[in-house]
Amino acid sequence: MKRSIIAISLCFALPAIALAQVAVKDPWVRATVAEQKSTGAFMQLTSPEGTRLVEVRSTVAKTVELHEMSMDGGVMKMRALAGVDLPAGKTVELKPGGYHVMLVDLKGQVKAGDSVPLTLVFEGKDKKRETVEVKATARALNEKGGMGSMDKGGMDMMHH
Repeated sequence: MKRSIIAISLCFALPAIALAQVAVKDPWVRATVAEQKSTGAFMQLTSPEGTRLVEVRSTVAKTVELHEMSMDGGVMKMRALAGVDLPAGKTVELKPGGYHVMLVDLKGQVKAGDSVPLTLVFEGKDKKRETVEVKATARALNEKGGMGSMDKGGMDMMHH
């Protein structure tokens, strides 16, 4: 009898654990040129439960920040954010021209094809934190997705 109770408990516990994981789709980083000190990381995030991306870490940069770009009176502005909300079941896209991750004070050049490690930290409504390890592929500016919506007007996303 004890075995069947344990088995039933595990069957109900495991799906809940699996559902808590945030799905990360198509993570990529913009490749840099020699001497470039910052770049952006982009991806699509979907959480089965409402959660918040509160931190990103990477060994390739001294500082990693969450940012948002927006138009304000015809001027593109970028600002740092404390976090990005992920509504339950909705995909939030981190992309050029919108929410994105900034890798600042790069330790070296990020070349097209490089695999860039990112640690995403999510915080649920209960304040519990969960980390997801991601390998983002570096893409050249002229590669599909390398510039995305920022291609218009030759704007760059350099963080000054």
